[in-house]
Amino acid sequence: MLRLLPLLLVVLALPLHAQVKKKQGFNNRARNENMKFLEKQWWLGFKAGANLTDVVPDTRYTIITPTNYNATRTEKSYDSYNKTGSQVSLEVTFYFKGFSFSVQPTYRHSRFTYHNDYRWTNPENAAERLELTFNQEQQIDYADLPLLVKYEFTGNKLRPYVQAGAFYGLLIDATKSVKVSGVDYASGGTNAFENEAVIVGAKDLFENYWGWLAGAGVNYNLGNVRLVFDVAYRQGMSNMANVNNRFGNDRLNGIGDAQDDLTMRNITVSAGVLFPLRFLSNSFKALDQ
Repeated sequence: MLRLLPLLLVVLALPLHAQVKKKQGFNNRARNENMKFLEKQWWLGFKAGANLTDVVPDTRYTIITPTNYNATRTEKSYDSYNKTGSQVSLEVTFYFKGFSFSVQPTYRHSRFTYHNDYRWTNPENAAERLELTFNQEQQIDYADLPLLVKYEFTGNKLRPYVQAGAFYGLLIDATKSVKVSGVDYASGGTNAFENEAVIVGAKDLFENYWGWLAGAGVNYNLGNVRLVFDVAYRQGMSNMANVNNRFGNDRLNGIGDAQDDLTMRNITVSAGVLFPLRFLSNSFKALDQ
């Protein structure tokens, strides 16, 4: 009887071993299916943030030309990245094995400023002169249509990425504010003054343009949603000024302003949330893997 005991134990263990092996095989197949599922994903969400703008004059134009000093002294002086704008984006992204292809329609409100100075002098009495400064602020609204490629570095909850692409900006609206200030030395004393700002619609002075962008960011996986933070640089590659309407605004021409040929640069900072569109099951958290 004792000789039969080992054989009996082996016979009893065989079904248990087969069951464990079958369960392990099922778990491995399930894990492989999960990992294969996680190789691709659709994301939908929104982002919002702020931007700073710089413009570069390619060709300069003017209404007033001085006769007794060099015209370069009256050229506009553009301020770089000194006014904060805003933007809001809808993001649709397809992820596959570390790479993402993203479309992010964006409403962008950008602002920039410039100024120029003029001086009039009595040729018979140099003490009698008038000095004027024109301070101008431009606000422009664009609908940007960017197409981006991202590469996401490996990680669990925190995943940094880099991105690059191109965009096309559709002009929505534009306004210009001009404030004239100065000092009058010709009216019997030294009289400083500052006029009320002249605000005019300036949409006809601009047009659509295109450019490229590049940046970096980080994704933070929180349950089944993804928090996003990124910084990007946008470089315009075409003239954003409407060359046909350069001198078409009578109010701006009357105060000596003519639109230069410009290319725009933007630095944008955005934060938002994305939602995955594919799930294995209600209990499966696609972002915790």
